[in-house]
Amino acid sequence: MYDGSEAGEYAGRLAETLPRVRDEIAAAAAGAGRTPESVRLLAVSKGHPLEAIRAALAAGLGELGENRVAELAGKVEAIGRESVRWHMIGHVQRRKVGGLLEVVDCVQSVDSMRLAERIDRLAAESGRTVEVLVQVNTSGEAAKGGFEADEAVDAVLAIAGFGNVRVEGLMTMAPFVDDERVLRGTFSGARRILEEVRRQSSEVGPQLSMGMSNDLRFAVEEGSTMVRIGTALFGARPGLAGGA
Repeated sequence: MYDGSEAGEYAGRLAETLPRVRDEIAAAAAGAGRTPESVRLLAVSKGHPLEAIRAALAAGLGELGENRVAELAGKVEAIGRESVRWHMIGHVQRRKVGGLLEVVDCVQSVDSMRLAERIDRLAAESGRTVEVLVQVNTSGEAAKGGFEADEAVDAVLAIAGFGNVRVEGLMTMAPFVDDERVLRGTFSGARRILEEVRRQSSEVGPQLSMGMSNDLRFAVEEGSTMVRIGTALFGARPGLAGGA
């Protein structure tokens, strides 16, 4: 029988971690001459149980990120969509797009033209417009997904022209390193791409989803409007040593 003990553990943890994360965001924003309100906090709930999500909602966190379609669908079925916006932040296989569109509010990981085309087609069939971020690879890492920097502007402009996709901005992932120069270069590269895209088109939004638990300060200072925070909020995922 569910006794709420795990939810209580997550609630206690968030009572400590959430103010700390918000303070870090506020300090980084102030250092860049911005307000804390200009940076959205996306709580990465991937790998954590429903109790973590319930605790997050009770703490006032209204945007959650998942990286697997099946896990996202199960959590949406259990929690609903009334009080939370669900983001897909992981790689999406094209064959799973149909199921994803039934449960997601924003697809942050549009990393190929073929994926964008499939989202657009299935969205058109269901008579809706899907909010997306286009993933760009500004770190240069071969293991990272997304459009390469030299093709990103043209790709984003093309996707923005699709009839049933609304491009709200870009998403990028930095290497998991402590090198400030590398991190800032990754984030500033995405910012420059978005600036050029928006210079050429009014159809692309201003969102920059970048920065995680280990590098959010640099991301915010380089222009992030949304940080994706998991470990610093919820702790390590059960059975794992790390997280977003």
